[in-house]
This record gives sequence, structure tokens and C-alpha cells, in this order.
Amino acid sequence: MIQTFKTNINCKNCKKTVSGFLNELSDLTAWDVDFNSTEKVLTVKGDQIDHKKVIDAVTEAGFDIELLKTN
Repeated sequence: MIQTFKTNINCKNCKKTVSGFLNELSDLTAWDVDFNSTEKVLTVKGDQIDHKKVIDAVTEAGFDIELLKTN
């Protein structure tokens, strides 16, 4: 399963900040942020991803996030 989110995670330091929160989610097998996209798209991969947990983790890290797509 792959999910994408619009965020305001816009630099490597921001990514480092959110990494501690996302890495705690056992459902995720991989994640990355596309800094080149205007929507700073966060892509997460895993077997059974609960998008609400991803949103909560990113919000707790201090960033804005909105679900774009689930595959």
C-alpha cells in the first residue's frame, strides 16, 4: 500500500524533525518527502497503513498534512 500526503515539510532539517515521529509507526516500511514538488509530497509505504496515524505523527511533529491519495 502506498499513500501520499500534501505537507509543509520543506527541507532536510524538517525531514529530520519528522523522522522520529514517522519511524515510530510500525505500519510503515518506507517513507520520503519530495522537496521538489510544490506540495512537498510525503509518500509512505507499508502493508496496513492507517492514514490517521500518519497524519497524527506529522501533526505532532509540528507540520501541516493532508491526505492526497491511497493505493
